[in-house]
Amino acid sequence: MRQLRHGGIQAWKRCMSLARRCANMSQLKAIHAVFITHGIHLNNYAISKLIAFSALSESGDLSYASLIFNQIETPNTYIYNTLLRAYSRSSKPHLALRYFQLMLKTGDRVICDHCTFHFVLLACVNGAWVLEGQQIHNWVVKNGLALLDGHVQTALVRLYVGCKVMDDARKVFDEIPQRDYFQWNVLMDGYIRCGFASEALRVFQDMLAIGFAPDEYCAATALTACTHLGALWHGKLIHEYVKNMKAFDSDVFIGTALVDMYAKCGCLGVAVEVFENMPKRNVFSWAAMIGGFAAHGHARKAIHCLKRMQLDYKIRPDGVVLLGVLTACTHAGLQKEGQLLLDNMKSRYGILPKHEHYSCVVDLLCRAGKLKEAHELIRKMPMKPLASVWGALLSGCRIHNNVDLAELAVKELLLLENEDKTGEDGVYVQLSNIYLAAQRRADAVRIRKMIGDRGIRKTPGCSMIEVDGKVNEFISGDIKHSCRVQICAMMDLLSSDSVQDPYVEFNARYHSLQHGSS
Repeated sequence: MRQLRHGGIQAWKRCMSLARRCANMSQLKAIHAVFITHGIHLNNYAISKLIAFSALSESGDLSYASLIFNQIETPNTYIYNTLLRAYSRSSKPHLALRYFQLMLKTGDRVICDHCTFHFVLLACVNGAWVLEGQQIHNWVVKNGLALLDGHVQTALVRLYVGCKVMDDARKVFDEIPQRDYFQWNVLMDGYIRCGFASEALRVFQDMLAIGFAPDEYCAATALTACTHLGALWHGKLIHEYVKNMKAFDSDVFIGTALVDMYAKCGCLGVAVEVFENMPKRNVFSWAAMIGGFAAHGHARKAIHCLKRMQLDYKIRPDGVVLLGVLTACTHAGLQKEGQLLLDNMKSRYGILPKHEHYSCVVDLLCRAGKLKEAHELIRKMPMKPLASVWGALLSGCRIHNNVDLAELAVKELLLLENEDKTGEDGVYVQLSNIYLAAQRRADAVRIRKMIGDRGIRKTPGCSMIEVDGKVNEFISGDIKHSCRVQICAMMDLLSSDSVQDPYVEFNARYHSLQHGSS
């Protein structure tokens, strides 16, 4: 303190040094007091250091940053942008819009720059506010930033992707004169998140067609699209591309995406080969491999992977890895191992079981016919059981004809789906089938009549298959498929007992259909 009293320059240097070395909020408040004592808090540059630490540091306090802001007579653009940046990624993104409005009210005293619009757009993404985002988009266009600034362009694509307005996201993307890796990747990832993996793959193909060499993140996202589609042929092509790009060979994200893609496309052996050849693995890589073993019913190998990653590679499993092992136990009927893992998750791995872990073990118990134990586990769950848990119990009741528990599960499911009616169809259909299996025909007819009276429609099933590099999608009851006539002809032949070789017969029938004969 004595040193701080020796002239303004000495005090300034000391205060700046204290601000740079600040490590926690207790220190910052003491430094703030020193700033006030020497009048340094009136300097925007000096006070911005305290605001930046409070707003952006992991050990900061965003509400304290706002209190400091309220004491500043004329905040500058940097100070506004600091708070915009902090609140845009916080749990209170609406406050970012509030500070943006305050900024606009200053008129020409504070100028909005490219960072301002970038952070405000991210706040709209975080809050899923498409209308407010469109208004910001208009400001961006008026200021010419939509054509000039790459960060703002990326934020605009993120806005429409985050709000699931993919048509607008594509329009913004197409208007960008010089696209970068981030923009390509944001668009592809958006299509995948919105359930349009085929569009994501098409974007990747467009990228290659114009000669834009994708980076490792774009390649990994394209592989994720292949995984969602079951597009093994395309996945293999991307794998070959990765092999030719030597710099990608050691990338852990691409390796993990390849393991996941091959495992989910049915090529478990290739997935294991890619996994074992990876020079570096992280917890996501192990989760992908364990998930692959789980999907293919190799529970013991999944459990061995869990032990191996801990003992040989000293990698601590996370909740996703343990969920993969529990799923493997469920598919293989390893009830003892699954229950033991759930019981020891906290003590052995330091991970509190989440809803999905309980759901998996409930499913495991139901498959083993232990419906009462499954119901007891549901009642002991530390969180409110969601639809996946009650759905697992209902499926178990259908298999083992337990009407009483089925009625309970349906009651709970309908309470959960009171606001969202999308799951009602399957619930009522399952209950009707359970009544029929239990020889309670009157109850089954009553449920079917109620389904008809309420206009409830069963969501049609959907499946996909890749043939000659093209992914074909089939929906139950689809009458618009381009090959519907040929498909129906083949199904008729396959169900016919009189045809010795339906494929030979089908070829003849197919050619006759192509030429317009009956």
